[in-house]
Amino acid sequence: MLIHLRNSLKFYTTRKNYSKMSVLVYVENWDGQFKKQSKELVSYAYDCAQALGTDLVGVSIGDADENALSELGANGLSKVLTIKGDAFSQFKSKAYAAALSAAADHSGADLIILGNTYNGKSMGPRVAARQNASIVTGAMSLPDTSSGFKVRKAVFSNKGFADVEMANAKKVITLNVNSYKVEDHSATVSIEDISSSVSAPGGDATVTDVQKQTGKISLTEAELVVSAGRGLKGAENWGMIEELADLLGAATACSKPVSDVGWRPHSEHVGQTGITIGPNLYIAVGISGAIQHLAGVSSSKVICVINKDPEAPFFTAADYGIVGDAFEVVPKLVEAVKNLN
Repeated sequence: MLIHLRNSLKFYTTRKNYSKMSVLVYVENWDGQFKKQSKELVSYAYDCAQALGTDLVGVSIGDADENALSELGANGLSKVLTIKGDAFSQFKSKAYAAALSAAADHSGADLIILGNTYNGKSMGPRVAARQNASIVTGAMSLPDTSSGFKVRKAVFSNKGFADVEMANAKKVITLNVNSYKVEDHSATVSIEDISSSVSAPGGDATVTDVQKQTGKISLTEAELVVSAGRGLKGAENWGMIEELADLLGAATACSKPVSDVGWRPHSEHVGQTGITIGPNLYIAVGISGAIQHLAGVSSSKVICVINKDPEAPFFTAADYGIVGDAFEVVPKLVEAVKNLN
C-alpha cells in the first residue's frame, strides 16, 4: 500500500489484463425500497463494468420491491439476482455475507461492490474472506487499471489518500456514500430468483429489536447538513438549528459532547466515533472542530463554520467561515433563507 498527502505518486508495475473481470453489485434496500446511495452505487458499478469491458449484475437480499428493483435500470443495472426467505428477513451479517458470496459464485463475479454503509462494512470483510479476495473499504473513485488495479481511499482520518494495489484475482470494494454521482443509463432489468440455491449458515446473531429513525432526513443520505455543538449552551436552543435545517431541506447533526450530555440523540452524532458523512454542504454552528469531529465530516464538499472564537480549529478546514455569536448569526441566516423562498 502506497500512501501520499496531496502530491501524486507514480507506480511502475507490470500491466495485467483485467478485461475479462465480471462485476457484481450488492443493492441494499430499506423496507423494500432503494435510496439515493443505492443509485450511486449502481452508477459506480456500471462505470466499473464499462471500463473493464464486462456486464454488470446486481444482487438483492431480503424482500425488495420488484418495481423498485426495476427502477434501478435507469442507472444501468440490467440483471438482478434476488435472495429471499425467512433467514434473510432481517439483516444478519453472517447470513447476508454468505448469500452475497453465493451470488458471486453463481454469477462468476471477480469484482464485488458494496456500499460503505453499516451493513456493507460488516459484510465486506466476510465476503472477502469467503472469496479469498483483496478488499478496499471506503473507496472514493473508480479503480485505476492503467498499471495494475489500484483503488483510492482516504486514510489518517481523511488527511491523506492511499492508492491500494489489489493483487488477488478476486476483489471486494466498499464505496463511500456521497462519493459518486448518480448517472442515467437506461436498461431493462431482468430478475432471477436464486433463493433455492442459497442457505444461511447457523450461529449468527439474534435480532431482538429494531428501532428505525422516522420523520427525518437520514444523515447518510443528506446532501445538506446543519450541525451544532456545545456553543448552543443547551438543548432548549436547538429550535433555530432545526428551523434552518427545515428551510434548507437539510438533516440535523451534532458533535459528540452534545449527544453525550443528552441534548441531542446519539443518532445525530457525526465524527470519528459517530456517523461519517460527506454532504454537499456542511454547516457547523458552535463546534470547535476537534480532530475526531473533523474525521467524520471532512469529506463534505463545502464546509461553512459559524463560531465566535476566531481561533477555533474548524476554521482551518472551512471553505467559508463566519466569526460571530451563533445566537445572532443563525437567526439572520434563517431570515435570509426565508426571503429567498
